[in-house]
Amino acid sequence: MEIFEGRKNWLGFLHPVGPRLSWLVVVVAVLLSGAVLGSGVTAETAPNATANLPVDSESARATELQASLSTAEYVPAIVVLDRDGEQFTAADRAAVAQKVTALQPLAAEGQQVFPVFSDDGQAAFIGVPLASDIPEDDLKGPVGDIREVASADLPDGLNSNVTGGPAFTVDISQAFDGADIKLLVTTVVVVALLLLLTYRSPWLWLVPLLVVGVADQVAAKALAAGTHVFGFAADGATTGITSVLVFGAGTNYALLLIARYREELRREENRYDAMRTALGRAAPAILASSGTVVLSLLCLAFADNPSSSAIGYGGAIGIVTAVVFALIVLPAAMTIFGRRLFWPFVPRVGQPEPTETGFWSKVAGVVTSRPRLVSVIGLGLLVVLSLPLLGVQTGLSATEQFRVKPESVTGQEVLAQHFPAGASQPTSVITTPEAASEVTSAVEAVDGVQSVEKAGGSDVLAELSVVLRADPASDAAFAQVQAVREAARSVDPTALVGGSDAEGLDAQTAATRDQKVVIPLILAVVLVVLLLLLRSVVAAVLLVLTVVATYVASLGASWFAFSHWFGFPALDLSVPLLSFLFLVALGVDYNIFLTTRAREEAFRTDTTTAISTALAVTGGVITSAGILLAAVFTVLGVLPVIVLTQIGVIVGFGVLLDTLLVRSVLVPALVALLGRRFWWPGELSRTDR
Repeated sequence: MEIFEGRKNWLGFLHPVGPRLSWLVVVVAVLLSGAVLGSGVTAETAPNATANLPVDSESARATELQASLSTAEYVPAIVVLDRDGEQFTAADRAAVAQKVTALQPLAAEGQQVFPVFSDDGQAAFIGVPLASDIPEDDLKGPVGDIREVASADLPDGLNSNVTGGPAFTVDISQAFDGADIKLLVTTVVVVALLLLLTYRSPWLWLVPLLVVGVADQVAAKALAAGTHVFGFAADGATTGITSVLVFGAGTNYALLLIARYREELRREENRYDAMRTALGRAAPAILASSGTVVLSLLCLAFADNPSSSAIGYGGAIGIVTAVVFALIVLPAAMTIFGRRLFWPFVPRVGQPEPTETGFWSKVAGVVTSRPRLVSVIGLGLLVVLSLPLLGVQTGLSATEQFRVKPESVTGQEVLAQHFPAGASQPTSVITTPEAASEVTSAVEAVDGVQSVEKAGGSDVLAELSVVLRADPASDAAFAQVQAVREAARSVDPTALVGGSDAEGLDAQTAATRDQKVVIPLILAVVLVVLLLLLRSVVAAVLLVLTVVATYVASLGASWFAFSHWFGFPALDLSVPLLSFLFLVALGVDYNIFLTTRAREEAFRTDTTTAISTALAVTGGVITSAGILLAAVFTVLGVLPVIVLTQIGVIVGFGVLLDTLLVRSVLVPALVALLGRRFWWPGELSRTDR
């Protein structure tokens, strides 16, 4: 039985809309949502140091072992003093000595504050040991005190910046302070304005906005509960992306359902019957679309990167919440208010369909009349937009993660200018006391190693501190870390190498592996869903190829913007995979909405007319949905880290490209070119109308 045949089906009839049932659904939804929001559950959070590392990676295991060593009880905040490339004066050196004395009371009990001057005489740093077990939320006080003392009463022209692990932690935390509220407010404002422009009604926009807004808050609590139930940790990126997905997908589903409801109100006098019919027609496509997104997000469970996996779980929870509210709560709320909700453009029975002579009807006519030319132009544009990928760079260091440079990053940059590249972030080698001497000799012989010193240990473990000559987080540093690992294991097969450069190498390895594993899984999921929905191999493969082409083009165009206009040095390692996920899963949504409508029409007419009618009918609402989704993803740019800005720009541009070019021009042209072969091997491919 075809799910699109007939004016109504079980999806519509099972929905509880009616004079009393609609009120009951809304009241129950309000009560349940209130209970969820009042639950007080909070999310498990991941430590920043290992948030992007596979738990079984070498650097993560080294960090775990370091925690058992005596040296791991303390971590230094580093006060960096410099004079913008000029030589220190006698007054500067006296100021450094004075700061050592002033900072000593702020160090952990029993630990000494120590100064180190650069060989070029232009900088110095002061290490202030702090207890490593201070909770992240409590670090603001000690780091703030160190910054206050370090910057007080300095000679004119002498600069002070505090960096090191504790300072980075505080700066990251402060960067996200209030970011969730800022993101929520900005998203709500953007969605409200776009809904108001779409509906041109003083109050219609309020209903979907309120429903999706409540869904967002419920999803946040569900995400928090999910961290405990499923054992994953959430960070600011996870919660931010989940919120964007709920607002973006939720309002998209609302737009599509309301458009179908308004269409049925021109045919049905009874608003409840109109909503049941609208649900029966719209729900299959919405469920297929949301199911595709959820399954694609769950593919991230196979990622080695814990942060990516968390985004997958959180996003899936958000989409499920959004679709439940869109298909249950929203229809009930809409039918309570009836036709007057659409004022001043109230749909009446017998009114002509505006799509028959509207803008998208004309576009459909042009596209399907010259499909070959349109296809060549569309594909050519995608190729041109993809060309900048030939020079793409990937991998951001810890100091390149922020859009606005915090003090800890400035201090790290000054250190790199005046001290050996790896001095401030030494590589750690964990070995046994018996093998420590031989491991030291083996590592010292590695090309690119500046020095090796014993950093501490216990009865069963020894830690070596290795300073590399290569710039931190560079390809050269990663190569030297790999060489150090091989040298250490040639003596002690159980030796582990950690530190920031080792973590960067392991994160890069995990990102490469995740792309090779997860991207094919996502493509397989999308392909299977399309095969089941459209019953056509040709249609499924063609639509997958178009969304992949959209992704490549948007990545290329965005990289051009990042490198020439934004000044970003590279794409973050996680950006290609996450952008691919969102663009393919969300991009195929609009093709699902278009082609399912075309399939519905194809049972009554030929394929070219069917795709033309489908574009004329769905063009306006899908374009509105695409613009809204693109705007919502772009809102990620209000957050302080480059990775979220990059994802927001790539996905936002890609959704616009898909909405305005691929879905509205290229796909209809290709369908018109193929004709009934588009539906092969399904029933429609054997029907000549």
